[in-house]
Amino acid sequence: MRTVSAAETAPTTHPWAVHTEQLRVRAGRHLAVDGLDLTLGTGVHGLLGPNGAGKTTLMRALATVLEPAGGKLTLLGESVDGRADLRRIRRGLGYLPQQFGFYPRFTVREFVEYMAWLKEMPKATVPGAVQRAIERVGLADRAGARLKTLSGGMLRRVGIAQAIVNDPALLLLDEPTVGLDPEQRLDFRELLRDLGVDSCVLVSTHLVEDVVAACGDVVMINQGRLVFQGTPDDLVAQGGDGDAGDSPAERGYSALLRRDRAGACR
Repeated sequence: MRTVSAAETAPTTHPWAVHTEQLRVRAGRHLAVDGLDLTLGTGVHGLLGPNGAGKTTLMRALATVLEPAGGKLTLLGESVDGRADLRRIRRGLGYLPQQFGFYPRFTVREFVEYMAWLKEMPKATVPGAVQRAIERVGLADRAGARLKTLSGGMLRRVGIAQAIVNDPALLLLDEPTVGLDPEQRLDFRELLRDLGVDSCVLVSTHLVEDVVAACGDVVMINQGRLVFQGTPDDLVAQGGDGDAGDSPAERGYSALLRRDRAGACR
């Protein structure tokens, strides 16, 4: 019996969790992501953009739900193409879509356990991982409750629990704060910061203030193209007193959107 080194047991790391080059993705017949160049590493990244900007389509492509129509997509060091082992990539992913399906008669614990099984987690690790995920989203006292009895905000937290149960290297959260009250949103921001220490977390949201408070990197897209990527301070610096918004970050966002639209009209 040989001794196993620390290097062999350490988690696999990648220079970039997400790397795209001229990525194109269709939503039906519409080219919703059009020539996107994007690189994301460890940390919390906020994805902003108006309705119809391509945010959800991009998230679905990164979750390997949609196949790219062109360009290059690399996730966790592996190119996503016709030869990719999607099952292996998906073991390292966590994904919360805008609307996620669930079985109403399942309890919180049963549902998160079921999702852990779908993610092919080792059987021995599942009970502890499920309990930890439920506790992290503040539902330990409702672990035995059936999903059909939960409020919309609680269901959203169950969705977050299933997304993080496998400690994903790449976590994709599409509008995760919908239905959360102000206190729960504050707790969620703290959870995001904790998750971003070791993982790449991408959060799509319309709430600019959530991005500024919880994210170290801001990505903004419009019409499927990259408009801006930088720190929250960089975002704030884009705006001025004459721009629309109730906060410096919102004014920066509206200024970027206004300039992008003006450029597209020329």
